[in-house]
Amino acid sequence: MTTKEIASRFYELTQEGKFEQIHDELFSKQAVSVEPENAQAGVLRTVSGMDQIKKKGKEWNEAVQEVHSGYSSEPQIAGNHFTVAMGMEVTLKGQPRMKMDEICLYEVKDGKIVKEQFFY
Repeated sequence: MTTKEIASRFYELTQEGKFEQIHDELFSKQAVSVEPENAQAGVLRTVSGMDQIKKKGKEWNEAVQEVHSGYSSEPQIAGNHFTVAMGMEVTLKGQPRMKMDEICLYEVKDGKIVKEQFFY
């Protein structure tokens, strides 16, 4: 798949809330996931491999008490990268309701996403 095809499929799946399918279908098994230095305490900063990326996602989901809303913008493509703006309004366990927005940058190589990096 080309970067454009992956970005289009990524967007389609985000609109359906199928994030696990995104990982299974579009990511390389050796992909890397990078959070910013200012990530919440307890959030893994950088992980490698799908097992660790899925573990990070599971830990996030377990911290969420309620998702009130969410969005993902259409992708912007440049070479072998694409970005999307994503956000949500959530209540994390033991915390007040909050709004979160981020820019997500994805790198594509050999028809798979090999790196995701988040900026917030």
